[in-house]
Amino acid sequence: MATTPKLSQRPRILIVGGGYLGFYVAKALQKKVKVHGGIVTLVDPLPYMTYQPFLPEVMAGSIEPRHITVPHARNLRQTELLRGKVTKIDHATKVATVQGSDGESFEVPYQDVIMAAGAITKTFPIPGLAEVGIGVKRVEEAVYLRDQVQERIQFADNTPDLEARKRALRFIVVGGGFNGVETISELQSAARLAAERSQNITPADLDFQLIEAMPKIMPEIKADTAVWVVEHLRSRGIQVRLNTSLGDATNHHLKLTSMAGDNKGEVIDEFDADTLIWSAGVMANPVVRNTDFNIEPRGRLVVDAKLRAVDADGKVIEGAWSAGDVAAVPDLTGHGLPDNTCVPNAQHAVRQSKVLAANLYATRYGVGQAKDYKHESLGAVAGLGYGMGVAKIIKFPVKGFPAWVAHRGYHGLAMPTWERKIRVFGGWFNQIVAGRDVWDIRNLEDPRADFVEAATPPAKKAEAK
Repeated sequence: MATTPKLSQRPRILIVGGGYLGFYVAKALQKKVKVHGGIVTLVDPLPYMTYQPFLPEVMAGSIEPRHITVPHARNLRQTELLRGKVTKIDHATKVATVQGSDGESFEVPYQDVIMAAGAITKTFPIPGLAEVGIGVKRVEEAVYLRDQVQERIQFADNTPDLEARKRALRFIVVGGGFNGVETISELQSAARLAAERSQNITPADLDFQLIEAMPKIMPEIKADTAVWVVEHLRSRGIQVRLNTSLGDATNHHLKLTSMAGDNKGEVIDEFDADTLIWSAGVMANPVVRNTDFNIEPRGRLVVDAKLRAVDADGKVIEGAWSAGDVAAVPDLTGHGLPDNTCVPNAQHAVRQSKVLAANLYATRYGVGQAKDYKHESLGAVAGLGYGMGVAKIIKFPVKGFPAWVAHRGYHGLAMPTWERKIRVFGGWFNQIVAGRDVWDIRNLEDPRADFVEAATPPAKKAEAK
């Protein structure tokens, strides 16, 4: 029997998605809207937002997983929280269809809607990818990769099978953007530490490979800085394979194909690998396609500079707003993507949330005036493992330890809520004092296995065999 939650009868501002944008907009509006007799409602399948820039540090054991999540219930106490997934928006009638946590659907009426569903991992129809690959968008994936790398090293340390050992110690990351480079850097940093503590393997036995289809990694930074990053990674023993793509991953047997010259499309290498990590891009959450809004070719909702949804003729759609990764937000600085929209990142999403909240409040309640969103990027920072980083601060490249400090300082302070900031910085301090904790916790995928083994009568065990 379906359980429809008891909904407030107040005029509703509905927020679809509880990531950066949705969380910050709800936090900014919840008290103000309540004063005017309304209610802010946030719908998300998860009860928390994840600070994604810290996912690589979770993989490396530098930050506890819980510390990069911000619970909705604790921080949005005056917001109506619904656990579920929005499956359809009918703005003509201002009704959203929500699939609840029990799998049943119910309708939620609204006055204004904010599409803040963010982005999901973008994949391609590569044979075997769905069966053996894993993304790097969720904290659950980061925890799995932390444990997977450590477990494979422990396996390799104890197996006499040389081929199985090579396969276990081979870690492939597809995608040379910021996320992919940070992922392979942090994982390899932690893996080297684990290998040094092993009895039968050394860091030289590790085989980390970064696969990038383009001739350059990290498009957000200058070419000479990107070359420095490649040289640095290679000096650490990481293979950086440019102009190369993944063609097949069936049964953990990977085939790499050339993306350059006369050999384009040809298989240039093949091998077995137990760990395949996909970081080759993101796409707007497909929920926007189940709406009656104007969607551009890349699947993003079209908005104007005030973050209001607009139709195909550029006319404002009353009561509809969007920003972040799910929206094509005009970049008024001229330094955005080639289509003159903002780069989809946390820096923009957080700042857009403030403008969107203020503009909606001004439009709905007549307090203040709506303003255009315009933000000149402050730059970009990336961690390349413990004590090493790269950054572009305004227009100036920074490398090495200073960039790593900038990376941790910027993201540590950008982490939502003081409670979470304290936990993150406290964890880093503990790491300085006690060292990094990279050990894995086994059996997370089947935590009941030992109990079932102990509780099963010998006769039934014999029958199962």
